Amino acid sequence: MNTKSLVTLSLLVGIGAVLHTVVPGFAFGMKPDLMLLMMFLGIFLLPDLKNALLIGAVTGIISGLTTTFPGGQIPNIIDKILTALIIYAIYALVKKFVKPAVASLFLTLIGTLLSGTIFLTSAYLLVGLPGPFLTLAAGAILPALVINTVMMVIIYPIAANILRRTNVAITS
Repeated sequence: MNTKSLVTLSLLVGIGAVLHTVVPGFAFGMKPDLMLLMMFLGIFLLPDLKNALLIGAVTGIISGLTTTFPGGQIPNIIDKILTALIIYAIYALVKKFVKPAVASLFLTLIGTLLSGTIFLTSAYLLVGLPGPFLTLAAGAILPALVINTVMMVIIYPIAANILRRTNVAITS
């Protein structure tokens, strides 16, 4: 893990923290998790197991610190680490067969759904849910799915081009 990668991941986590903080919670304190977008971007642009584990852990901790979901600190950490590792594993498998930009789009969609499900399930098991599972899913996971996917379509090509020009990105 080199310094350029660490700085890049730090910037993505910082941007994600700002996005996560400014978006209000509206479905029983649950909000669309835009920090996921930056975590996925870090995994897609710097695909390495250590990077995925690091960005998953740091994103989870910061999401936990800025959550508006009652008792959502530990579920955020569990959710981000598991999601980061699963999405990294899938990305490592499919990037050989699919263009990275296309893979990033579909994996953002799948990853957001996976993350929300892991979060709600772990919150249910650890602290309970403040409302029905389906209401929380419809109120936060589905909007985040749409927002994250649309934003990835816009952000990924720009970020990949910048990192490629600065010799930071490992992707093609």
